[in-house]
Amino acid sequence: MVQARKSGYVPGRDGSGGPGMYIAIVALTMFLLPSASVLIEHAQQPATSIVFLMGRWFVFWGVGVRLGLAGLRQFLQPAFTAREIFHMSSDEALPLVRELGVANLATGLVGVLSLTLPGFILPVSISAGVFYGVAGVRHVAERGRSLNETVAMVSDLFLAAVLAVSVAATFLQH
Repeated sequence: MVQARKSGYVPGRDGSGGPGMYIAIVALTMFLLPSASVLIEHAQQPATSIVFLMGRWFVFWGVGVRLGLAGLRQFLQPAFTAREIFHMSSDEALPLVRELGVANLATGLVGVLSLTLPGFILPVSISAGVFYGVAGVRHVAERGRSLNETVAMVSDLFLAAVLAVSVAATFLQH
């Protein structure tokens, strides 16, 4: 516990709002908001391809907003990710977690920008699809997953599949 205090991390007092907040953010950004956005835009513009809209909105919400929020958290509160996600008790990993946070922030930024720059959708779909796919498979291999890890696994694999469909459809159209 001494190391946890040194890094400023105290279990249960990380400002996360508990596991319910994490699950709500994941459900909103990786399923509910992108799905609602697809349905709303398709209702307004029925001629627009559903697969294109899936790519657009799942990249914006699931990659842009979700990874942007995760990156911000990893950068500002690296101890949370180190302890709760990677089960590390040492502070040695905190600089690495901060770097992961910067990478996630950068990917999230490009995902958010894809809404106004549609040319970003395909490259972000490919890179984030690989990222989420590998992360999801890594979670599958974990024994004794926590609820948050199970939520991460399911949402990672789901988004990897959605992005793969979007990428495949884009290539089949060209």
